[in-house]
Amino acid sequence: MANNFKLLENWTPEQAARMERNIFVAQHRLNQLELFGDDQLIDLLDRHPRRDLGINTMGTNPTRRSDWQEGRAGNLDAAELLEAARKGRIWLNVRRVMDHHPEYAELVLALYENLEEACPGLETFNHSANLLISSPEAMVYYHLDCPANMLWHLRGKKRVWAYPLESSIVSDETIEGVLCGEKSEELDFRSEWDELAVVHDLEPGEMITWPQHTPHRVVNTEGLNVSLSTEHMTPRAARRNNVFLANRHFRDLLGGTWRRTELEGWRPALKEFALRVCRRVPGLKPPAPQGYKYPITFEVDLEAPNCVRPLDESHRREVAHA
Repeated sequence: MANNFKLLENWTPEQAARMERNIFVAQHRLNQLELFGDDQLIDLLDRHPRRDLGINTMGTNPTRRSDWQEGRAGNLDAAELLEAARKGRIWLNVRRVMDHHPEYAELVLALYENLEEACPGLETFNHSANLLISSPEAMVYYHLDCPANMLWHLRGKKRVWAYPLESSIVSDETIEGVLCGEKSEELDFRSEWDELAVVHDLEPGEMITWPQHTPHRVVNTEGLNVSLSTEHMTPRAARRNNVFLANRHFRDLLGGTWRRTELEGWRPALKEFALRVCRRVPGLKPPAPQGYKYPITFEVDLEAPNCVRPLDESHRREVAHA
């Protein structure tokens, strides 16, 4: 399938070389594959472990990220879940598709092979992918991702706001906090920041990406939306994360400022090496990131408004202790 099908459309080395430096849109052909039709999505949802299926709903105000809620499928089957996404206000995050579905793992690996062919010198590793299935007006709040992230759009339409790092609306301390697990990836947002954003209406057959740690948000504008979100690391991306983590760890361990974030030269190389050593030494090891887990507050219900039925407090406690 994927090995005999060119997944990228008219990429040149010069174009692809901009991928890690700029907010970047390009064309692909994943939407022409049969893997993302309704029947295939139902089959995927039916086979996918529920423990790795994120189900969310949200409000309509991009500044109220507290409206983002985690839910559960209840007794709904795969076809009913897809129908809830089509008619409600639901975001389905089919996590770790490469781990559970060989045909999607083959596709993602072929995609990265095509990417590295199109961009000489690009070296990627730690590939992962989530399939996103979401309602016509669903949204994702302002947030940043720690790995390098690419959004391959397949069905429906969505508007993406990406906020260039040079606008300085996200601080180094915020990036450190996300990497350390002290902060959620979803961040506080102010509407006036939209004046700084690069905005793109994403169509099927388009991919958008941005430099690592670039904050962004998404609003669906038409139809059931299906996108493949892939993440990867490069040596430079790994160093960037390690430099931020080293700054936080060595400030806590040794005091001082530890604020420099340059990636070239002997200082960041030494900083990265020292952090790797600390991870192996008891007493010097940084605490493991804890992350944030949302409580389960609703159940998907095709008869409820937006297909969202809130759980009462007793049900929430049962879910929390399950």
